[in-house]
Amino acid sequence: MNDSEIFIVGAKGQLGLALQTQYPGAKSADVDELDITNAESVAIFDWSDVKVILNAAAFTNVDGAETPDGTEAAWAVNDEAVGNLVKVADANNILLVHVSTAYVFDGTKDSYTETDEMNPLGEYAKSKAAGDERVAKAQKYYIVRTDSVIGDGKNFVRTMLGLAEKGIAPTVVADQIIRPTFTSVLVKSIKFLLDNNAPYGIYNVTNEGPNVSWADFTRAIYKEAGVDTNVTDTTLEEYASSKPGIAPRPLNSVLDLGKIESLGFKPNDWHEDLKDYIAKEQGK
Repeated sequence: MNDSEIFIVGAKGQLGLALQTQYPGAKSADVDELDITNAESVAIFDWSDVKVILNAAAFTNVDGAETPDGTEAAWAVNDEAVGNLVKVADANNILLVHVSTAYVFDGTKDSYTETDEMNPLGEYAKSKAAGDERVAKAQKYYIVRTDSVIGDGKNFVRTMLGLAEKGIAPTVVADQIIRPTFTSVLVKSIKFLLDNNAPYGIYNVTNEGPNVSWADFTRAIYKEAGVDTNVTDTTLEEYASSKPGIAPRPLNSVLDLGKIESLGFKPNDWHEDLKDYIAKEQGK
């Protein structure tokens, strides 16, 4: 596929930047050219040469989405805007690739498959689930569902390294279980689906490797970075009680990778990508 036939929405976010690196000739537009929350803006945009829309745009402030303004913004970007993209994709025979989140689940299972029923907890999660429902009605679509994304931007790894540099020993949640996802894996998975004309539908994508708590992931970050900083465990309940207005979160957001791996896609172990990421951060 020619890069010029690809349009990246949300091109300046962590994933958007990685997608631009993968598809340097792809098109994108700033909000003044294309406001995806505005149905008219999307409808009148020139889609004539676009064959694939990569939607990496999202309102991702999980706690901010619990405020009145944040709720409105989350639903505008994560739901209504997605509906606008679905309409234009269907009208122009465009394949829509939409990136979603494991937060559409309630965290009561050990892992989640693509066919598990969504049960989102907070406003961010509810808005993302609603967006997924819209995309699933499109004629041609991939929903790439992921978790705990780390790329070129503000993220958990950079936050923890920044605390260590300041001499702060963090207290981190030890009972919320994840499997990290580096944007390099997400981009490769999207390219894999497109290059192989995979069947339309939902695909879970994270790094491979062991499930891990945020606290133990922090310890892995510090070990890889050669940082001697203590990490104190806390529970999600204790963390939430200390921060009024915090959004509810699933205790387990691990995604089963069997579906995409059965097609031949093999993501890296997160330890490998963490090593590369920290080496880059430290300029090695």
